[in-house]
Amino acid sequence: MSWTGFKKGISRAGTSLLQKTGQIERTVDREFADEEAKYKTFEKECQTLQKAAKGYSDAMRAMTATQGRLADTIDVFYSAADKGSESAMAAHAYKRAIDDLDTGIGRELEAPYRTTVMEPLGKMNAIFPIVNEQITKRNHKLLDYDAARSKLNKLIAKPSDDPTKLPRAQQEHDEAKEVFDMLNEQLISELPQLLDLRIPYFDPSFEAMIRMQCKFAEEGYEKLGGVQRYFADNVRDDYAGGQLDAQVESILQEMRELTICGAS
Repeated sequence: MSWTGFKKGISRAGTSLLQKTGQIERTVDREFADEEAKYKTFEKECQTLQKAAKGYSDAMRAMTATQGRLADTIDVFYSAADKGSESAMAAHAYKRAIDDLDTGIGRELEAPYRTTVMEPLGKMNAIFPIVNEQITKRNHKLLDYDAARSKLNKLIAKPSDDPTKLPRAQQEHDEAKEVFDMLNEQLISELPQLLDLRIPYFDPSFEAMIRMQCKFAEEGYEKLGGVQRYFADNVRDDYAGGQLDAQVESILQEMRELTICGAS
């Protein structure tokens, strides 16, 4: 920071302190305050959306990775018992389906998701620091204007013996007001425009995200549906009728009757 900037910072800090103690009047612009509040809400929503979008991508990758480990274990489990059984073939088919899904996510979902969802979100969030810098600059110029107005009013109320002080204070006031008004009006005008553009900006990303989710669900249904052919046609009906539960309970009872499982 330059020496001039440092002095301005000290001066503004003093003005802010005097405003808190009521010694300098604070300018209140309700119109700007309303637009800034809407903008801050939008900024927070975009940051939350970016975090959630990344969480979704990470969750999809974590789910397919977990499915892959599960499929590997099931394949080994059934193959160790009887490689030629229907169950072993079903387990192997399940592993192939999960491997295909995992490959498909990397090839057909991750890159498009990054391009159509994550990158637009990143670019939007990159705008906020620039806008915030303009808001900070506006607030600094407001402090300068309030200080200049206070100084002018004091000289008007109690004229100085130096006849040059009042014109100089008037000039400082007018210049400070002009700079503040320019920044203030620009923000009041353009903050709503920024918010209005968010819908057309995010529409393509939202549509792309829905399409990719549909594609992932469709491919999962198609590939995992192929595994069903290794099961008997009556399995679904037996499950709905509770017969599979009875079968599992019967086998579990046989296990309990084994000596090593605690049978006396």
